[in-house]
Amino acid sequence: MKIGFISLGCSKNLVDTEMMIGLAKENNLEIVNDEKEAEIIVINTCGFIESAKEEAINTILEMAEYKKKKCKGNFNCWAIIIWQNHFC
Repeated sequence: MKIGFISLGCSKNLVDTEMMIGLAKENNLEIVNDEKEAEIIVINTCGFIESAKEEAINTILEMAEYKKKKCKGNFNCWAIIIWQNHFC
């Protein structure tokens, strides 16, 4: 399974994302840098700062557009997982 990661917000989010990437690799998931190739996208974001919330919403909507184009009616072919860090 191909998984992509998007890290938004502070440097703590980047560290958390790197930890998630490590866990994904340990579980034999293929890490991709291009969201268009991903079957799963994890968006790690901050839910604490208003501008970060706005950035997260825009990113989620952008990734949902990829889903529409890629799935063509198959609702089970792709997922977006959102992780909010409330301790930034």
